[in-house]
Amino acid sequence: MGRGSDLSDLFNIQKIISYPIGSSSQVLQFNENILAHFRRNQQSRFWHREAGGQLFAQIADGLISVVEATGPRSTDKRSRTNYVPDRWAEQREIDERFPWGLHFIGDWHTHPEDRPQPSPIDINSTGDGVRRSRHSLHGFVLVIVGRNDFPDGLFVAIHDGAQSHVLRASTIAAQSTSSA
Repeated sequence: MGRGSDLSDLFNIQKIISYPIGSSSQVLQFNENILAHFRRNQQSRFWHREAGGQLFAQIADGLISVVEATGPRSTDKRSRTNYVPDRWAEQREIDERFPWGLHFIGDWHTHPEDRPQPSPIDINSTGDGVRRSRHSLHGFVLVIVGRNDFPDGLFVAIHDGAQSHVLRASTIAAQSTSSA
C-alpha cells in the first residue's frame, strides 16, 4: 500500500438499512448517503426547525433503492413542530428526475422526538398524495426522522391510499460498494 493509504482507500464501505415490504418480496433500502442527509437535519437542539423533502429511488428486481433525498428548501415553511413543503418546487424536482430513471416514492421530514411517530396530519397528507397522484406505485413511503440513532430514530411506513403499513428494519449492514 502506498504512502497515506489505508483500507478506506481500497473499499468504499457504506451502512445500509433495509425494510421488507409486507409479503410483496420487495425491499426498501436506504444507503449511507441518504442516512447522512437525514442525520444532518435531525432536530437535536431546541431551536432546530422541522425539515423535510422528497425521496427518489431506482426500482429493479424487487429492490427499491433510495438514491436521493431532497430538501429542505428555502421556500418551505418550517417551525419547531411544523413543516409545509413548497409543492411547486416538489413538482419541479419530480419532473427533473423522472427522465433520469429516478422515481418519486414518498416524503421524509423530521420530528423533535427521540422515536418519531406520525401525526394524523402526516398520515392523511400521505394518503391524500397517493390518491391524487398519477403513478404506478402501490403506495408512497413516509419517513419521519427523530433524534435517536438509526434505525430506532426512523419511522418508516408505506401508505396505500387507505392506510399506513409500518415497516421494520430487517437489515443493518455495512457493505463494500466498490474495491480497487
